[in-house]
Order: sequence, then C-alpha cells, then structure tokens
Amino acid sequence: MSNDYKSPAFKKLLDSLQQQSWELELIISGFAIFGLFTAYEPLKVEMVNAQNNEQIYRFVIYLVVYVACSILIFNLLLHVVLRGLWIGALGLRYVSGDIEFENLRYSESFKKYLKKRIVSFDRYIANLENYCSVLFAISFLLIFYVLAFTMVMITIVLLANYVIDNDDLPGWLSQGVGTVLMVFLAFGMFFVFFDFITQGLLKRNKWVSRFYFPIYWVFSFLTLSFLYRPLVYNFLDNKFGKRLILLLTPIYILILFLTGIEYRNSNYLEDDRNSSSIFANKENYMDMLVKDSDYPGEAVIPSKVITTPYLQVFMPFSESIEERIFAYNDSLKPQKDRRGLSSSLKFSTSWSDKVTTTRQKDSIRKKYLETFNTIYSFEIDSLKMDSEFIITTDNKDHLGFETFLNVEALGEGKHMLRLKRKRREDSTVVEVTQESIPFWYFRHTP
Repeated sequence: MSNDYKSPAFKKLLDSLQQQSWELELIISGFAIFGLFTAYEPLKVEMVNAQNNEQIYRFVIYLVVYVACSILIFNLLLHVVLRGLWIGALGLRYVSGDIEFENLRYSESFKKYLKKRIVSFDRYIANLENYCSVLFAISFLLIFYVLAFTMVMITIVLLANYVIDNDDLPGWLSQGVGTVLMVFLAFGMFFVFFDFITQGLLKRNKWVSRFYFPIYWVFSFLTLSFLYRPLVYNFLDNKFGKRLILLLTPIYILILFLTGIEYRNSNYLEDDRNSSSIFANKENYMDMLVKDSDYPGEAVIPSKVITTPYLQVFMPFSESIEERIFAYNDSLKPQKDRRGLSSSLKFSTSWSDKVTTTRQKDSIRKKYLETFNTIYSFEIDSLKMDSEFIITTDNKDHLGFETFLNVEALGEGKHMLRLKRKRREDSTVVEVTQESIPFWYFRHTP
C-alpha cells in the first residue's frame, strides 16, 4: 500500500476509512472508558499520597494524568451517548424514512416552524455524525493542551529554581538573563493564550504577526505543538469545529465550577477539622484509615479507645519535618541537597568507598534522629511523657517515626494527647502544640 498522500489510491483509501471510522471510534471508546475507570481511583490515591508526602514532582505527574483521565472519561462517555443516538436514528430511518410533516396534521404555523427547525431527518443524522467525529478527535487534542500547559509551568519553575535562585551562577546570568527569560515567558504565555482563545487573531495582522512570530516559534517547542498542530488547524478552518469548541468551553468551565460546590448541613459543624478537645479526626487513628486514599495526619495512635498500658504513636515523614530539623540544627544541612528526582543507578570504583560512605551516613542518621527527638515531645493532659522515636514504616508502608508512651498510670476516661514541637526564633527556642488528639483509656481486665 502506497503512503504517498498525493496519490489517488491513498486518497481513496482515506475516503473509505473515514466512512467506517465510527466502528473504530466505538471500539476505542469502549476499551478506553473501561481502562480509564479502572485507573481513575488509583491515580487519585497516588496523587493525594504524593501531595501529603510533599513530593512535588510525583504530584505534578499524577495531577496531569488525573486531569487527562477526567477529560477523556467525560468526552468519551458523551461520544458513546451521541453515537448511540446516531445509531438509533439510523435504525429509525430504515423503518420510518424521512419525516412526513403532512401526515402529522398540525396547524400551518406549527408545520412551518418545525420544517424550519428540523428541515429533514437526514440532516439531523448528518449533524449527529459531525458532532460524534469532531468530539472524538477533540478529546485527545485536549490532552495535548493539558500537556502543553504543564510543560510551560515546568519551564517557569525550572527557570526560577535553577537559574534565578541559583547562587552558584554569576549575578549577570542568574538575575540578568534569568529575569529577562522569566519576563519573556510570562508575556509570551499571555499572548499565546490570547491568540488561542481568539482562534488566531494575532496571526492575521501583518505587523502584529511579525512581532508575535518569535513568541509563537519558541512556545511551539515548549508546548510540543508540533505533535498536534495539523489537528488544531484542521479544527480552526472548519466552522463546525469552531462551534463545537465554543460550545464545549463553557461546559468545561461549568463542570469545574460544579466540582467545587459542596452542601453544608450545619452552621458550626464541619467534618474536616483538625482533632482537638471537642473533635476527633479519623486521620489520627490507625484503625479508621481503612481506604487506600486515607492518609495519616501529623501524628497517629492505634484507636480512640486504648486498653493497653502503652500508647503507640506514629508520625509520617514529610519534607517539612526535614526542613524543621535543618532549621533547628543547621549542621545537619548538606552542602548539596539530594532531594527531588535522581537516578537509582550508582557507580563506585571502590568497595571501601561504599563502606566509608555507609558509616558516615549512619553517623549522620543518629544525629538526625537525636535532633528529631529533641524537637518533638508529648504531653498527656498536662503530664510530660518520656518518648524516644525510631525510624520505621507503618502497615501501609509510610515512612515515619514511631514511639511508645507509658500510660499505665493514667486514670480511666478521656485524655488529650498533645504533640509538642520546639522551634528556633532568633536566639530563643519556643515550644508550640503541633497536634492534639483525644482518646479514652480503659484498663483491659482478662
């Protein structure tokens, strides 16, 4: 088969394929919807976990995939519904043919109005066919738009972190060149977005287009538009495609608005408050974290009711904890921060180097944990509790710190566990309450 797009045989093949494209559309939509619904909840869980762990790179990746998944689910479901309506209309046409307005015996005014609005049943089927085909194509085009926006945001963040805020670069490069590039990206992003929503207004005027072309050329690489540019302009040169884009835009805005609406059934009570003496949030109790999407709070105990003479406390690790440790003991802060993305492939020329590095890390980890134990402490009611944390993982493989408090001397009934944290303010050290968790203690009698 020849792939010469100019040959009559290839054009004939494309004409034949587009006549049968609805079958491929339905097959792809069916498999895609099944796969997307299967992946939707795990993606949401991973996105929330990355956010709670303050892993910004993983969060951005999962957020982009999650948004793309949501767009595809909505568009493909709408496509399947419209295709079903189109197939039903075809079946009805086979049985009933076109609309015979004379047989309806309506008044002349109604008959004239309906003929003007409907025209013919074949036109209705043709419009459904156009909507289905364009909607299927635009579903995947929107994914590229999400990817384009993400690439621009990543470029801005990388420029800010690795150029403007990089102390290792000379000032003329970090502040001079970096600032100019940031201004160019900011204004360029505005012009590209304006050109997008006006469907190419900046490309029409001869003098404006000369000014806009360098910006367009740079952003064509940043947004990866060379991958989907023919699809975009095929939409823009068709009035029907333009109308559908204008129709879908307010629908997406409405969906975004509706997802932020919530119903309140009380003026004073809320279900997402932090734990306190009058409220118990499930994020602080291990036995209530039953879903994969449930993430522990800053401190977690086994249950609201404690029947053992000891109280287990787990604190999940986050980057904010490490920042607090560095702020309290700046000698632990490394010269080169190794957090963020890195390769798992490591090369070393000497086994002794590995042993020496491991010993150094173990020594630093001990100081790290000692500083952590110095910063964090506990009170139950007004009683200071002895605690010594170790590094561990919980039953969901969350890395964190764990300790056990002796509660045998407590009286039975309600108590308040308070997590205290020390922080440096200028030359003084102050202690603040980081978390408050209510629980009930009852001695277990066999």
